Amino acid sequence: MRRVGRHLQTRVSEALDIFRVVVLHGARQSGKTTLAKQIVTDRRGTYATLDDEQTRLAALEDPRTFLANQRHPLAIDEIQLGGDRLVRALKTVVDEDPVPGRFLLTGSTDFLSVPTISESLAGRAAILRLWPLSQAELHGTAGCRLSDWFEVGVEPGHASPLTRHDYLAMLCRGGYPEAVELSGRARRLWFESYVETVLSRDVAELADIRRADSLKALLRLAAARTATELNMADWCGRLGVDRSTLESYLGWLRMVFLIHEVPSWRRSPTARVIRRAKLHLADTGLAAALMNVDATGLQPATAAGGGALLETFAANEMARQLSAGSQPMQLHHYRDGAGHEVDLVIERADGAVVAVEVKLTASPGPGHLKHLAWLRDRLDAASPSVFRAGVLLHTADRSYKLGDRLYSAPIDVLWRDPDQHGP
Repeated sequence: MRRVGRHLQTRVSEALDIFRVVVLHGARQSGKTTLAKQIVTDRRGTYATLDDEQTRLAALEDPRTFLANQRHPLAIDEIQLGGDRLVRALKTVVDEDPVPGRFLLTGSTDFLSVPTISESLAGRAAILRLWPLSQAELHGTAGCRLSDWFEVGVEPGHASPLTRHDYLAMLCRGGYPEAVELSGRARRLWFESYVETVLSRDVAELADIRRADSLKALLRLAAARTATELNMADWCGRLGVDRSTLESYLGWLRMVFLIHEVPSWRRSPTARVIRRAKLHLADTGLAAALMNVDATGLQPATAAGGGALLETFAANEMARQLSAGSQPMQLHHYRDGAGHEVDLVIERADGAVVAVEVKLTASPGPGHLKHLAWLRDRLDAASPSVFRAGVLLHTADRSYKLGDRLYSAPIDVLWRDPDQHGP
């Protein structure tokens, strides 16, 4: 595959200039090794992977010597395989010599939730997540400046050459570097093998999974229910497991970055806690493979699942870009008991919000913006400076301003440069 520049590289490099340790974690095959090698090469450091048995044995036999007798920065790939012994030794080493940028750790499991690692390196480490490739990275663009939506909304007149089928093909392709250039049976086989490897290797090595078949069934159910609120009672009934087992298994899927959740949004932080989160598969290519669907099958207007997959596709693109950005913003969703729903609410640190609806339609109309307009009016009445823009993302070919702070735009506004041509 051609080399694709990663937007997170700048943040990783900046973190190495400040912190003694940088942890780069994310899903297996998302590109962590390639990025880590690039960074330590640029800094004339050393790369070591604990996937290599001899390296792992050396690190576990005498961790302090292993950590000290290297050219720094030292990138240690798959740090979770070193367990508590290696991480505690690393803590001692950086406490004795607190020079920034000594270690870059990568892991295919969530560093803060790995049960075999009790040391969080709090105060010593910056923890960054690398997602699979974003559309902006795949297209070689800087990506949408979501921060601009808070100030000027979406520029009218944005023209897109993409069709409904183009978007569906993109979401079925996903963003895993090795899978994006595959198609048809080869891509389905890649995803099948990927799931088998992650569940049987990464999860099984860390967990006491007594019903592995239920874990696979849960992942398939999560794919089929992507972009929906997590209803624990319904899922328990469908899977035939109790609530504690379901919570445990969802935790394992989060830990290996196969799923993520978008929390509910309310003005009151307390109210957010009691509302259900929306669950998304972390990659729509994986979701489509688990659902056994492709772009052709999703093309008809009557096809099931396309709308939810497209919402996840847009949510994941925003999450990827926000994780690499410098301005802190969080993704939420909104739903109340009166039937008002907004797919995504982007909240800035100062409380300002941009609301986003995602629709699989090439004929966007006023009805698609009704919830955005409702949320605008509700927030204006309570806090006039909070609502900055409402954006309807769709598969039509042009963007428009449709009212006070309300916009309609093709989905590729998320990644396409204004002067870019072609799909």
